[in-house]
Amino acid sequence: SIGWRDNIAPPTRGRNQCRFIARPHEMTVEFLIQAIVHQTTVLIAQLATLGGGRAPLAQVANQVFLDLVRELERQGVSRKVSADMFGLGLRTYRRKIQRLSESSTDRGRSLWEVVLEYVKSREKTTRGELLMRFSLDDEAQVRAVLHDLCESQLVLASEEGPNVSYRAASEEELLDLRKNGGAEGQDDLLVAVMYREGPLSLVEIAARAQVDVSRIESAIWGLVESGRIQQVAGPGGDRFEARALVVPLGSAVGWEAAVLDHYKAVVRTILIRLSQQQASSLEDSAGGSTYTIDIWPGHPMEEEVRGSLKQVRSNLSGLRQRVADYNESQDRPEHYSRVVFYTGQSLINEQDEEPTDEEPQDGA
Repeated sequence: SIGWRDNIAPPTRGRNQCRFIARPHEMTVEFLIQAIVHQTTVLIAQLATLGGGRAPLAQVANQVFLDLVRELERQGVSRKVSADMFGLGLRTYRRKIQRLSESSTDRGRSLWEVVLEYVKSREKTTRGELLMRFSLDDEAQVRAVLHDLCESQLVLASEEGPNVSYRAASEEELLDLRKNGGAEGQDDLLVAVMYREGPLSLVEIAARAQVDVSRIESAIWGLVESGRIQQVAGPGGDRFEARALVVPLGSAVGWEAAVLDHYKAVVRTILIRLSQQQASSLEDSAGGSTYTIDIWPGHPMEEEVRGSLKQVRSNLSGLRQRVADYNESQDRPEHYSRVVFYTGQSLINEQDEEPTDEEPQDGA
C-alpha cells in the first residue's frame, strides 16, 4: 500500500512505476534540508580532523537516523508516514530501527553496550569469538562498534589482521586517558548540555553524550561538589541542572562547549521562527538576521565594520551584568522567559576573478 501526506501530491502511475510528485513547496524544503545537511557534514568533518586528530565516526550515520526517527515520533508522525519519508517499506523501516536500537543477540540493550560488557568480562578475546558471540547481529555493525570502541580507547587491540585480539582498558589506563584527553573540556560540555536542557538524570545526560553512564558519573558528582551544577529532586530520582555557562574569552579549554552552545542557540532560534508561521518584522523578539558587508584595506569604514563583534559583545555583557545584579535582589518567579541572543562574525577573504576571453567549455 502507498500513502502520502496532505501536502504531497498523489503519486503518478506509469506502466511499471509509481512515484511521488512533490509540490513546489516540498521541493524547496527538500533543497533546504539537503543544504543544511551538507553544511552540517562540513562542520562534523572539520571537528573530526581538528588538530590532526581522527575522531571515530562509525556510528554517526546510524545515530542520525535514530535521532530523526525519535524526533518525528515526538512530533506525532506515524511510523507508516516516517517510513515513506525515508523511502522504506514499513517492515524494513521497523527492522532497521530494531537493529540499530538494540542488539539482536541481547534484546533490550544497545550493541555498543553489550559488546563492551562482553570484552570487559574476559581477560582477552578475539574478533572471531566476538563475531560468534553476537552472531545474530549484522557483522558489519559488530565490526563498526569494535572500531568505535578502539578509537575511543575503551577497548585496546593487539596485533593486526585476522589474529587481532581485544581487551578492555584498565582503570589506570582510563584515568590517564581522561587526564590526557582534557577532562576540563569534557566538564564544560556536560555543563553546556545541562544548561540548555536540564534538569536531566544521569541516564539522560549519558544518552545525549552518547556514552555509558559509568564514563560521566564521577565527572557529574565532581561538578556538583565544585558548584558548577546543581542536584535537584525529580520524578524517578536525582536530576542535575546548570544555572550558568561561562567560557571566558581566550580560555584554552572549554571552546567545545562554546561551539555547542552557539550551534544550539542558532538551531533553537530557527525552530522558534518556523513554529510561528508568520512573516518577520523589526518588532520580533525571536528571529535572526545575517548582514554581509564588503570592505577592503583603506576603506573609510573598515575599522568600524571589523569592530562590530567587539561592540556587540561589550554592549550585551554590560546588559547581562545589570540584569544579573537586579535578579540577585529579587525572588525569581516560577515562570519566566530566557532570552538567548547569538552573535557571530566571520571574515572571508574574497578575490575578484580576472576577466578572460576564453570560451567556456561544455558543461561549465
